[in-house]
Amino acid sequence: MDEGKMIIFSAPSGAGKTTIVKRLLIEIPALEFSISACSREKRKNEVHGKDYYFIPVEDFKQKIKNGEFVEWEEVYDGHYYGTLISEVERIWNRGKHVIFDVDVKGGLNIKKQYGDKALAVFVMPPKLSDLETRLRSRSTETEESIQRRMSKAEEEIGYALKFDRILVNHELDTAVENAKEIVNNFLKQE
Repeated sequence: MDEGKMIIFSAPSGAGKTTIVKRLLIEIPALEFSISACSREKRKNEVHGKDYYFIPVEDFKQKIKNGEFVEWEEVYDGHYYGTLISEVERIWNRGKHVIFDVDVKGGLNIKKQYGDKALAVFVMPPKLSDLETRLRSRSTETEESIQRRMSKAEEEIGYALKFDRILVNHELDTAVENAKEIVNNFLKQE
């Protein structure tokens, strides 16, 4: 396979996209996860090259100038996130399709660049209050970061209709089954 397809999952923080993507990776062997790059510090249990490619801010900015990203964004002040072109090529060279777990703007940027080769899925929380509950249950967020993420979530939900599909995550197992069906149908298309 020269170039495979791309499956993009985006959602507000706490909507369940990461959990859904992890389950899809187990259940659909043709997929491989695209590891994002970021400029933030590594958290306690994170591993470079597995959770993210951790790149210092100045190096990240240089890679932007060099055109090394499929997409990138300054998500929060001084916190850059993006997808390296080399990461997509690495996965396609292994004969796999790329699955992304990216923020909303990044997802739309990938879709815009790759058109019909990419399927963009927006994971919608049932209610905004559910997002706040999930964020608080993580115990990794400060009150300030929860408020910032909630504000951003409201903005991101406004972009949902620009995605190919909207997947409402009322109940995780059902959402995973629905996601599996959406992805498998897309992969079967010529």
